[in-house]
Amino acid sequence: LLRGAHPDWSPAAIRSAIMTTSDQFDNTKEHIKDIATDYRPASPLAMGSGNVNPNKALDPGLVYDVQVQDYVNLLCALNFTQQNITIITRSSSNNCSNPSLDLNYPSFIAFYSGNASSNHESRVNNWEFQRTVTNVGEGRTTYTASVTFIKGFNVSVIPGKLAFKKKSERLSYKLRIEGPRIEGFGHLTWTDMKHVVRSPIVITTPPMPISRSILG
Repeated sequence: LLRGAHPDWSPAAIRSAIMTTSDQFDNTKEHIKDIATDYRPASPLAMGSGNVNPNKALDPGLVYDVQVQDYVNLLCALNFTQQNITIITRSSSNNCSNPSLDLNYPSFIAFYSGNASSNHESRVNNWEFQRTVTNVGEGRTTYTASVTFIKGFNVSVIPGKLAFKKKSERLSYKLRIEGPRIEGFGHLTWTDMKHVVRSPIVITTPPMPISRSILG
């Protein structure tokens, strides 16, 4: 459906449109619940971005696009060999001069090592993400950022406003999270007068041994 409406969009842009416009509410107009936690409001780890809303996805306002080199940078940072990368990209000319674990993905997950109930839970941790969004809506518009309250954490967005002068313009921002070794989740939302662009934020322990520096 989205490819037919926007044949010039990349797979990453289509994925972004689906994620950032998904609904957090079920057909009873209440927050999606998680059976595993006794029907409490579901976290992004349980429900992802939410229920897909195709009509909203047709006009997402902003998209998080990813180019081939961005994936190469990620593979390089994950210590894939040149042979492995060549097999994946089907190209022998892969540039690993700028490896990065921070892919331009429409969600944020901050990993910390250790048990949240340990004596180190009061230790302050800092995470920083950089993202670039592309304006696929009106030519001139301004988006304002807001973050849902995440207990125990200080979350900031720099800059707090993105002023686009034309369609297809790309602007970048940083998301910073500061807090202890406890779990939490929330959402970053960019809004103008028409669009709501929502991204999940999760702070948690990694599912397997992983470097604390990995941000995704």
